[in-house]
Amino acid sequence: MNILVFGKDGQLGRAFQKQLSANQYSQAHIQYVGRQECNLTDPIVIANLLNHVNPNLIINAAAYTAVDKAEEECEIAFAINAKAPELMARYAVEHNATFLHYSTDYVFDGTKEGLYTEEDARNPLGIYGKSKAAGEEAIETVFARSTQGQYAIFRTSWVYGDGGNFIKTILRLAKEREALNVIVDQYGVPTNAEWLAKLSLYFVLDQGLRLRKFPSGIYHAVPAGETTWHGLAQLAVQIAADAGVALKVDADAIKPIPAVEYPLPAPRPQNSRMNNAKLAKAIEQIGDMSKLQHCRRLWDDEVKTYVAQLAQDKLI
Repeated sequence: MNILVFGKDGQLGRAFQKQLSANQYSQAHIQYVGRQECNLTDPIVIANLLNHVNPNLIINAAAYTAVDKAEEECEIAFAINAKAPELMARYAVEHNATFLHYSTDYVFDGTKEGLYTEEDARNPLGIYGKSKAAGEEAIETVFARSTQGQYAIFRTSWVYGDGGNFIKTILRLAKEREALNVIVDQYGVPTNAEWLAKLSLYFVLDQGLRLRKFPSGIYHAVPAGETTWHGLAQLAVQIAADAGVALKVDADAIKPIPAVEYPLPAPRPQNSRMNNAKLAKAIEQIGDMSKLQHCRRLWDDEVKTYVAQLAQDKLI
């Protein structure tokens, strides 16, 4: 089993490295690449790497994620988020491989009331969302023209893990400032990178390191529940305080503000809530109830575990 993981230095890439270091994956040949090893804006570099590694499983955890900067770097965003995944998909169909790709809630405009499903139309607002939507469409088109290979596009949102993220920023500010203002009218689902990596590997590989067969398509890969940025900030601060971290701001003192009071260069979807029932059903059909329970974990339980670990490791 040859596994190639793109995006090794990101939060999800680091989570994959942690999960794949377990003994159960010791027989697999795994190669991780980041920006230093593979320039994702260069099609020749990507093709040469794929042909050299000859992966049975391609995991694309890489992305251009600078949402605001993408408004000025449109070509780079599309090269990394659309063209590179298309090249990976082409390799997968030509070599009968499995391709696991990650997308985002930003492919939606956020105007829907309720939870987004995989069947809802894409209508991204900014360049970042448009580039990710183009990547999804390119992958679908490539596989639609072939009977070989299989793919899963895991749409996720509000990812946090080993690296810079909203939770760490809020906790740092809570130690430095005596007042915090956080947006209260944007809704979504915080997603732990380790939760996502663990679920992803179970989805594509069985205990014998054999590739599972699954229906190719898009799956919403987020924990259960929903919140706002303000709700997430309050929970993170409360858990840190309960763990004994010295903060200047109490959770109840975090001021809720509307998004219009915090303008940014790129527009954000007001509603990023996603229904993960399709993914849960696919996991259920595999037959391991513990993995199904993992899929249905609540977002706040994951955040509590994450923040408590940060406090224990003195990373706050």
